[in-house]
Amino acid sequence: MATCLALRHVAFEDAGLLGDVLAARGIGLSYVEAGLGSLDKTALMQADLLVVLGGPIGVYETDEYPFLLDEIAALRARLDARRPTLGICLGAQLIAAALSARVAPGPAKEIGYAPIDLTEAGKGSVLAPFEGVDVLHWHGDNLDLPSGAERLASTKFCPTQAFTIGTHVLGLQFHIETKPQMLESWLIGHALELSKTGISPSSLRAQAAKSGEATAAAGRRVLESWLAGVMS
Repeated sequence: MATCLALRHVAFEDAGLLGDVLAARGIGLSYVEAGLGSLDKTALMQADLLVVLGGPIGVYETDEYPFLLDEIAALRARLDARRPTLGICLGAQLIAAALSARVAPGPAKEIGYAPIDLTEAGKGSVLAPFEGVDVLHWHGDNLDLPSGAERLASTKFCPTQAFTIGTHVLGLQFHIETKPQMLESWLIGHALELSKTGISPSSLRAQAAKSGEATAAAGRRVLESWLAGVMS
């Protein structure tokens, strides 16, 4: 059986829809909990697929969260070996940092269901199902496009919303894996951030009711298509 290892930073930001897509392909999924014990870099290298999930910390906060240095080093080795890797939100930022690209706070937080602007490359990529379909944004940091990467999507406040490197790496600043029925756990887990930004949970519930199912359907198509390319 092929194996997928997911590096998780907070419990409620899990593989979500990706877990269902992996199961349908007969791919086993297991989690590594970030910061809990030493990081098994050999396991991260050997997994057929590595998924680096999101979280509410910054790549650059290595003094406060020193385990990030081990994650970046492990990612650098995996990327150098051209092993299939998917990064979501913080995960995409960690991939960028591993490739020496700058990650820093952006001009504004993006939180909620809203569209992305696909580049011409993006329109011809696995992200094509998101032409005119909302994604779930939940980030405040931006990343520079890593050397050798191709930009697939952007927004007004975030020039690099998605990128690819060859066929083996996909980085997404936004969330397509989150099941709409699980949004409540995000509203609880990010309650302090929502309060600070003046965003009401009820407004996000309303957005999820309107866009969540379409986002999930498009997200499933993207994940199925990308996995077919890297796990064939």
